[in-house]
Amino acid sequence: MSKVWFVTGSSRGLGRNFVEAALSRGDKVAATARNPHRLDELVATYRDAVLPLPLDVTDKAAVFESMKRAKEHFGRVDVIVNNAAYGLFGAVEELTDQQLRDQLETNLIGPLWVVQAALPHLREQGGGHIIQISSVAGLTVFPLGGGYAASKWALEGLSEALAQEVAPFGIKVTLIEPSSYATEGYATDGAAGGVTADPNPLYDGLRAGFAEFAASLDLGDPAAAGRAILKIADADNPPLRVLFGIHGNQIASQVYADRLKTWADWQDLSAEAHGPTSAAPAV
Repeated sequence: MSKVWFVTGSSRGLGRNFVEAALSRGDKVAATARNPHRLDELVATYRDAVLPLPLDVTDKAAVFESMKRAKEHFGRVDVIVNNAAYGLFGAVEELTDQQLRDQLETNLIGPLWVVQAALPHLREQGGGHIIQISSVAGLTVFPLGGGYAASKWALEGLSEALAQEVAPFGIKVTLIEPSSYATEGYATDGAAGGVTADPNPLYDGLRAGFAEFAASLDLGDPAAAGRAILKIADADNPPLRVLFGIHGNQIASQVYADRLKTWADWQDLSAEAHGPTSAAPAV
């Protein structure tokens, strides 16, 4: 049985590949984008299988209206993909409070509203699957990416709580954590597809090192990510978290090993900070 998808940020990048993968196998998609004309080619190719919808996820009323239109048009919505996002590139000292607010509005509050708009429909139909597009930066942090990581770490926490809350309704939640992909929004300077803070010369060396690192990466194929998300959507017991791309497992494994070692090294202080316990009362 074909599925009905609701995908934010469908006009380019991984979102576009998610939409194309779903449509190419006969699924239906409510594809949203700030500029829906960028979806004209999809409409010409897949016709009634795709519903293009204008949407800026920072507009709460528009989010709820788009979800309502998708449900009314297709009769159900099975897979929600919160993909719309952008990156904020800059050292913490360089960030303005407005830039960080804008980052959180798009990468955290927008997905929150999409989830809130979708849940009544998913409960009514007895299930569904919410797929949150996070990032490897939702598990670890790179210099100059503190603002972006803050939004993705917050999305991770929100989504893990959500998964526990909606499981009794038959609703599944998965966080996909992509590494670097060769999309039109990818750039080695952090500028494309996002916002770059006004640079402080003190961090120029760090920026140069990041650009060199980013240029050395073996970028993933977005079409492969599109095919992979179909397996997540079709899984009877999907994971809460899954890494997309070859770099994520390498990075996350080391990060978690380091954290476990640090916690073990400092566990005596952790116990000291707790104070006396009922098992060993203070004398």
